[in-house]
Amino acid sequence: MAGGSKKVIYAALIGNGLIAISKFVGSAMTGSSAMMSEGIHSVVDTGNQLLLLLGLRRAKKPADKNFPFGHGKEIYFWSFVVAIMIFAVGSGISIYEGIHGLMDPHPVSRPMINYIILSLAICFEGGAWYFAWKEFKKIKGDRGFLKEVRYSKDPTTFVVLFEDTAALLGLVVAMVGIWLGQVTGILIFDGIASILIGVILGLTATWLAYETKGLLIGESTEPQIVQGITDMAKSYEEITVVNETLTMHMGPEYILVNLSVDFDDSLNADSIEKATAKLAKEIKDTYPRVKRIFIEAEEPK
Repeated sequence: MAGGSKKVIYAALIGNGLIAISKFVGSAMTGSSAMMSEGIHSVVDTGNQLLLLLGLRRAKKPADKNFPFGHGKEIYFWSFVVAIMIFAVGSGISIYEGIHGLMDPHPVSRPMINYIILSLAICFEGGAWYFAWKEFKKIKGDRGFLKEVRYSKDPTTFVVLFEDTAALLGLVVAMVGIWLGQVTGILIFDGIASILIGVILGLTATWLAYETKGLLIGESTEPQIVQGITDMAKSYEEITVVNETLTMHMGPEYILVNLSVDFDDSLNADSIEKATAKLAKEIKDTYPRVKRIFIEAEEPK
């Protein structure tokens, strides 16, 4: 999954970098506020890809005495930073540019240049979006889009997909705004388009922040895995009651499990130790993402 995530990020990084340069050139040549907002958007997206790559790299650091469960949550932290970047920089500056365009409207010169650049950007961005969508579909399976985003423990793929979707919407808005200003002569359409692009980015950032917050705090794994582990423990004759099955993702591929069980009172220490070791091995073999298991012997509450 990490390999697929990196491919998606690299594709978006290259595409956004090239698109950003072309948008700024277009804005400088035509004076379009919407095009300037789009250029800023692409720069922010390019920076975001670098942050996601940094997160993936730092998440691979091995566990140590200060971080005994590893650094897997680094990717959650940097995904959250990406959401903040989109909101604070992308959305904020785009809205500012739009307000400035409304207060001091001016005609967009040589609009055909903008149309050409935006059309090329839509093609490039559409290609990056399709690549991200293909990778997302591989991990989505039969689950719906929103459900997969809700249960996904690897935010990198859906973060890029969200970014690319917002980028495509922004490009369409920018093109429509420039076109309306050209055909109607109403100069404020360019500024309105810039503000709408900022709103799109703000909504995208808010959704991303919401989805990554749970992972950053400490989200449980999928319900079917929790139930599977519980059923596995119940199947052992040495265990009379399973009190709790607690799980937490320490990273996309790292699940921490804490089992509270009540052992048969007739068992000796050696029998309990053997049953515990056998159960832990079976859980790890069945669910490879489970890396650490703690089994507590507690009476039913």
